[in-house]
Amino acid sequence: MYDNLIDQIRQALGRRGGAMDPRAIVALIAGVHPSDLAVILDELTLPESERVFELLDDSRAAEVLPKVAAATSRHLVEGGSVARILALLRLLPVDEVAALVSAFPKGKSFLALLPGPTATSVGHLLEYSAQTAGRLMTTECATASPDASVEVAFTALRAVAATVETIANVYVVDDTTRLLGTCSIRDLLIADSQATMDSVMTRSPITVPPDMDQQEVARVIAQYDLIAVPVVDHGMHLLGIVTVDDVLDIVTDEFNEDYASLIGSDAAEMDRRTPIQVARLRLPWLIATMAIELGAGIVISRFDKVLKEVILLASFMPVISAVSGNVGLQAAAIVVRGLDTGHVSLRHWTNTVRRELATALAIAGVAGMTLALVATLWSRHLPFGLVVGVAMICAIVTAGVMGTVIPMLSKRLGFDPATTAGPFETAFQDVVGFTVFLWLAARLSRWLV
Repeated sequence: MYDNLIDQIRQALGRRGGAMDPRAIVALIAGVHPSDLAVILDELTLPESERVFELLDDSRAAEVLPKVAAATSRHLVEGGSVARILALLRLLPVDEVAALVSAFPKGKSFLALLPGPTATSVGHLLEYSAQTAGRLMTTECATASPDASVEVAFTALRAVAATVETIANVYVVDDTTRLLGTCSIRDLLIADSQATMDSVMTRSPITVPPDMDQQEVARVIAQYDLIAVPVVDHGMHLLGIVTVDDVLDIVTDEFNEDYASLIGSDAAEMDRRTPIQVARLRLPWLIATMAIELGAGIVISRFDKVLKEVILLASFMPVISAVSGNVGLQAAAIVVRGLDTGHVSLRHWTNTVRRELATALAIAGVAGMTLALVATLWSRHLPFGLVVGVAMICAIVTAGVMGTVIPMLSKRLGFDPATTAGPFETAFQDVVGFTVFLWLAARLSRWLV
């Protein structure tokens, strides 16, 4: 989508032997949306993205900076001048400032250079753990007292509209900032201008605590169709709000990271790392997989006699491994995504396993019978087809169960489920599939030839 524009930018940067043409670069990116420009910066190398970023005016750079990938933003902040980075931070909401300054080693040093109120608000957000509602929330939101009239509330909204992140809702609080209710703009528009906020607000609103995991916050917002959810402490005092655009970014980013980890590679991140760094990230899980697969190798070596007697057995081993492996990867991808969105719960893990077991059995039955028929016609021996079919069924069921259980077990133990699911599921289904396959072949060897 951006390939042609990226090539033109690189040509203007002088990558192809020419001199850098700043005017050409500015003209190329003049009409590009900040979100699209962030994608382009992520596609460029880090030095290239830095040179393009330096050509952006402050207001546009402030829009782009929070949208680029973590590795890109870290490089841009650490490579930019202190004066410019401070100017950009002053243009951002406090939650985005907190996200940026917490993402790189020297980030917190900027807090002392920010204006007092901003530094205080950001420091308050940084007190909460990463990936929680407290870290994600913004403290800038529209509030009103319960005895204020709708007309007064509208006047207050106009005064703060330029500084708060959203004015879709007004949060009704008392003198101690205890949340009493919420009122949407729609409710204000249809209410009598002299009515009090206490009479038009929605009582007992949906809220979240500051220590709630950000994925659970996303689930709450999705479940109740909220534009924003207030964050409150144990005394129902309003601490801030989490908006829907923030959780959408989180869900998208985490799903992309999980999917990339599931296959062992994140192209955007890997492109920025040296070969040695990439190898260090991928090797541990591959070594663990290799250790389990050696079990499959031991099984095969124990049955070398039957393999020599029935050479055709070797032709079906890759088919059993490939089909069952893909079933397991599908199950793992579904569970990893479900863990992120809240559709899969560790508390009710048996329901997930039972559902996937039923699905795996249905797939295994069809795939097993199909492969058994092919094997029977190929070998012209019914027992041979039965061996292949039963082995396929066992391998697929094992892969489905492992692809479901391993991500949930990893999550429970504190590991990244996306990283561990694929390698371990593949290894276990190979061991079980080959064991059943060759054990049955050995028992029925006299009828296979």
